[in-house]
Amino acid sequence: MSHGFEVAGQGATATPAVGGVLGWLLRLQNAVNRGVLFLSMLAILAACAILTGSVFLRYYFKAPTDWQDEMSVFLLVGAMFMCGAYVQAQRGHIGIEALAGFFSPAANRWRLLFCDAASFAFCLFFTWKTWSMLHEAVVDGQTTSSSWAPPLWIPYGLMAVGMTLLTLQILLQILTCLSQKGASK
Repeated sequence: MSHGFEVAGQGATATPAVGGVLGWLLRLQNAVNRGVLFLSMLAILAACAILTGSVFLRYYFKAPTDWQDEMSVFLLVGAMFMCGAYVQAQRGHIGIEALAGFFSPAANRWRLLFCDAASFAFCLFFTWKTWSMLHEAVVDGQTTSSSWAPPLWIPYGLMAVGMTLLTLQILLQILTCLSQKGASK
């Protein structure tokens, strides 16, 4: 499925051939993304098992659990934020395909670079905010308001690491685009 981000015949999931330090960083980021994707799949399965087990325990054994909802939310929040960089690497985020047909391939490359730059600025700010939230949660010893009261540094930490990976992914894509523009001159 096209998302309007294809450049010069490349598919949305094509990894550009880049050498040097940038190529090494891209390969490292791709390896990290694949590892995080696998762990996130396990987290989603764990959340499903926890919620299913909780329903089973409450219905058949009348044994309430007070931790399952928060644990499932933590796992799902972690999976969602941690996979953002993988989705960005695949160009799987929502794109406006209608615009791609109106522009030339060169104009579409500039449009993509502009979108990446705007996304990078937003994600950089959001990354900074998540790290500051994590810091506050650790320093203040913040916990949730439930009877289980797990520490809030857990979801904030997952958010911060996930946003950092996403921001780095976008930065690598911008640098790749700029290096290809420089090489084509």
